[in-house]
Amino acid sequence: MIFRFLILSDGVADFKREIKIDADSTFWDFYKAILKHTGFSDKEMASFFLCDKKWHKQQEITMVEMETNSDEDSLIMEDTVLSEYLEDEKQKLMFVFDFLTERALYIELSEIIAGKSLKTPVCAISEGEAPQQTVDFEDVIATTTSLDLGETFFGDESFDMDELDREGFDGLDDVSLTAEDSDLY
Repeated sequence: MIFRFLILSDGVADFKREIKIDADSTFWDFYKAILKHTGFSDKEMASFFLCDKKWHKQQEITMVEMETNSDEDSLIMEDTVLSEYLEDEKQKLMFVFDFLTERALYIELSEIIAGKSLKTPVCAISEGEAPQQTVDFEDVIATTTSLDLGETFFGDESFDMDELDREGFDGLDDVSLTAEDSDLY
Protein backbone atom coordinates (compact mmCIF):
# COMPACT_ATOMS: atom_id res chain seq x y z
CA MET A 1 0.00 0.00 0.00
CA ILE A 2 1.25 3.51 -0.83
CA PHE A 3 0.42 6.72 1.02
CA ARG A 4 0.32 9.95 -0.99
CA PHE A 5 0.86 13.00 1.20
CA LEU A 6 0.22 16.63 0.30
CA ILE A 7 2.55 18.98 2.20
CA LEU A 8 1.92 22.74 2.50
CA SER A 9 3.28 25.67 4.51
CA ASP A 10 1.34 28.54 6.04
CA GLY A 11 4.48 30.70 5.79
CA VAL A 12 5.20 30.26 2.06
CA ALA A 13 2.12 30.45 -0.13
CA ASP A 14 3.54 28.79 -3.24
CA PHE A 15 5.27 25.90 -1.41
CA LYS A 16 3.83 22.49 -2.21
CA ARG A 17 5.23 18.98 -2.05
CA GLU A 18 3.58 15.66 -2.76
CA ILE A 19 5.42 12.67 -1.39
CA LYS A 20 4.48 9.06 -2.06
CA ILE A 21 5.83 6.54 0.43
CA ASP A 22 5.18 2.91 1.26
CA ALA A 23 2.65 2.55 4.09
CA ASP A 24 4.99 0.12 5.87
CA SER A 25 7.71 2.77 6.09
CA THR A 26 8.45 4.45 9.40
CA PHE A 27 7.96 8.07 10.33
CA TRP A 28 11.78 8.23 10.25
CA ASP A 29 11.70 7.31 6.54
CA PHE A 30 9.06 9.99 5.98
CA TYR A 31 11.15 12.50 7.95
CA LYS A 32 14.19 11.77 5.74
CA ALA A 33 12.04 12.17 2.59
CA ILE A 34 10.77 15.55 3.81
CA LEU A 35 14.33 16.71 4.53
CA LYS A 36 15.49 15.58 1.10
CA HIS A 37 12.71 17.38 -0.75
CA THR A 38 12.76 20.60 1.29
CA GLY A 39 16.51 20.99 1.70
CA PHE A 40 16.15 21.05 5.51
CA SER A 41 19.13 20.06 7.65
CA ASP A 42 19.04 17.01 9.90
CA LYS A 43 20.82 19.04 12.61
CA GLU A 44 17.55 20.52 13.94
CA MET A 45 14.98 18.80 16.15
CA ALA A 46 11.63 18.00 14.59
CA SER A 47 8.46 16.11 15.46
CA PHE A 48 5.37 14.85 13.75
CA PHE A 49 2.00 15.42 15.37
CA LEU A 50 -1.11 13.45 14.53
CA CYS A 51 -3.87 16.06 14.30
CA ASP A 52 -7.63 16.16 14.36
CA LYS A 53 -9.69 17.61 11.50
CA LYS A 54 -9.12 21.17 12.77
CA TRP A 55 -5.31 20.78 12.99
CA HIS A 56 -5.25 20.47 16.78
CA LYS A 57 -2.18 18.51 17.83
CA GLN A 58 -2.84 15.15 19.42
CA GLN A 59 -0.14 12.44 19.52
CA GLU A 60 3.51 13.47 19.10
CA ILE A 61 6.06 11.32 17.29
CA THR A 62 9.58 12.45 18.19
CA MET A 63 13.06 11.93 16.78
CA VAL A 64 14.41 10.59 20.05
CA GLU A 65 13.00 9.16 23.27
CA MET A 66 11.54 11.97 25.38
CA GLU A 67 10.89 11.84 29.10
CA THR A 68 7.22 12.59 29.67
CA ASN A 69 5.08 12.67 32.78
CA SER A 70 1.93 11.73 30.94
CA ASP A 71 0.30 8.34 30.70
CA GLU A 72 0.63 8.56 26.92
CA ASP A 73 3.18 6.33 25.22
CA SER A 74 6.24 8.05 23.81
CA LEU A 75 6.44 7.37 20.08
CA ILE A 76 9.77 7.54 18.26
CA MET A 77 9.96 8.07 14.49
CA GLU A 78 12.37 5.20 13.91
CA ASP A 79 10.09 2.66 15.63
CA THR A 80 6.70 3.95 14.46
CA VAL A 81 5.25 2.58 11.23
CA LEU A 82 3.06 4.95 9.21
CA SER A 83 0.25 2.43 8.62
CA GLU A 84 -0.11 1.77 12.36
CA TYR A 85 -1.24 5.36 12.98
CA LEU A 86 -2.58 6.50 9.61
CA GLU A 87 -5.58 4.72 8.20
CA ASP A 88 -7.93 7.25 6.58
CA GLU A 89 -7.64 9.57 3.63
CA LYS A 90 -7.73 13.23 4.67
CA GLN A 91 -6.00 12.38 7.95
CA LYS A 92 -3.91 15.35 9.07
CA LEU A 93 -0.37 15.62 10.39
CA MET A 94 1.85 18.47 11.38
CA PHE A 95 5.63 18.39 10.94
CA VAL A 96 7.07 20.90 13.42
CA PHE A 97 10.55 21.80 12.17
CA ASP A 98 11.23 24.87 14.31
CA PHE A 99 10.22 24.47 17.95
CA LEU A 100 11.31 27.95 19.03
CA THR A 101 8.85 29.67 16.72
CA GLU A 102 6.39 26.74 16.35
CA ARG A 103 6.73 26.75 12.56
CA ALA A 104 5.42 23.64 10.85
CA LEU A 105 4.50 21.98 7.59
CA TYR A 106 0.88 20.89 7.25
CA ILE A 107 0.46 17.39 5.86
CA GLU A 108 -2.64 15.59 4.66
CA LEU A 109 -2.87 11.94 3.67
CA SER A 110 -4.50 12.69 0.34
CA GLU A 111 -4.68 9.18 -1.09
CA ILE A 112 -4.19 5.55 -0.10
CA ILE A 113 -3.15 3.43 -3.07
CA ALA A 114 -3.87 -0.24 -2.34
CA GLY A 115 -2.10 -3.15 -4.01
CA LYS A 116 1.14 -1.28 -4.76
CA SER A 117 4.40 -0.69 -2.92
CA LEU A 118 7.47 1.55 -3.11
CA LYS A 119 11.05 0.75 -2.14
CA THR A 120 11.94 4.41 -1.63
CA PRO A 121 9.83 7.56 -1.22
CA VAL A 122 9.08 9.60 -4.34
CA CYS A 123 8.42 13.32 -4.63
CA ALA A 124 5.70 13.59 -7.28
CA ILE A 125 5.16 17.37 -7.01
CA SER A 126 7.73 19.97 -5.98
CA GLU A 127 6.56 23.57 -6.29
CA GLY A 128 7.99 26.71 -4.71
CA GLU A 129 10.80 27.20 -2.24
CA ALA A 130 10.55 25.55 1.15
CA PRO A 131 10.21 27.86 4.15
CA GLN A 132 13.45 28.80 5.85
CA GLN A 133 14.15 26.08 8.41
CA THR A 134 15.49 28.38 11.12
CA VAL A 135 15.08 32.07 11.71
CA ASP A 136 17.77 34.55 12.67
CA PHE A 137 16.68 35.79 16.10
CA GLU A 138 18.46 39.11 15.65
CA ASP A 139 16.11 39.77 12.71
CA VAL A 140 13.09 38.64 14.74
CA ILE A 141 14.08 40.83 17.69
CA ALA A 142 14.73 43.82 15.41
CA THR A 143 11.31 43.56 13.80
CA THR A 144 9.35 42.78 16.95
CA THR A 145 10.96 45.30 19.31
CA SER A 146 10.88 48.37 17.11
CA LEU A 147 7.97 50.31 18.55
CA ASP A 148 6.26 53.19 16.86
CA LEU A 149 6.41 55.80 19.58
CA GLY A 150 4.67 58.40 17.46
CA GLU A 151 1.26 59.83 18.19
CA THR A 152 -0.52 56.61 17.26
CA PHE A 153 1.29 54.73 20.06
CA PHE A 154 -0.33 56.95 22.68
CA GLY A 155 -3.79 56.86 21.21
CA ASP A 156 -5.81 59.22 19.09
CA GLU A 157 -3.67 61.11 16.58
CA SER A 158 -5.91 64.16 16.94
CA PHE A 159 -5.38 64.43 20.71
CA ASP A 160 -4.41 67.96 21.76
CA MET A 161 -2.97 68.56 25.26
CA ASP A 162 -4.52 72.05 25.30
CA GLU A 163 -7.97 70.48 25.15
CA LEU A 164 -7.43 68.67 28.47
CA ASP A 165 -10.18 69.65 30.88
CA ARG A 166 -8.32 70.80 33.99
CA GLU A 167 -11.55 71.19 35.93
CA GLY A 168 -11.50 67.61 37.21
CA PHE A 169 -7.90 67.95 38.40
CA ASP A 170 -8.30 70.80 40.92
CA GLY A 171 -5.85 70.71 43.77
CA LEU A 172 -3.26 68.51 42.06
CA ASP A 173 -0.91 71.44 41.62
CA ASP A 174 -0.59 71.65 45.42
CA VAL A 175 0.22 67.96 45.94
CA SER A 176 3.78 66.85 46.41
CA LEU A 177 4.81 63.23 46.76
CA THR A 178 7.02 61.98 49.53
CA ALA A 179 9.55 59.19 48.99
CA GLU A 180 7.19 56.77 50.72
CA ASP A 181 4.30 57.77 48.39
CA SER A 182 6.38 57.31 45.25
CA ASP A 183 6.87 53.61 46.08
CA LEU A 184 3.13 53.19 45.59
CA TYR A 185 3.34 54.17 41.92
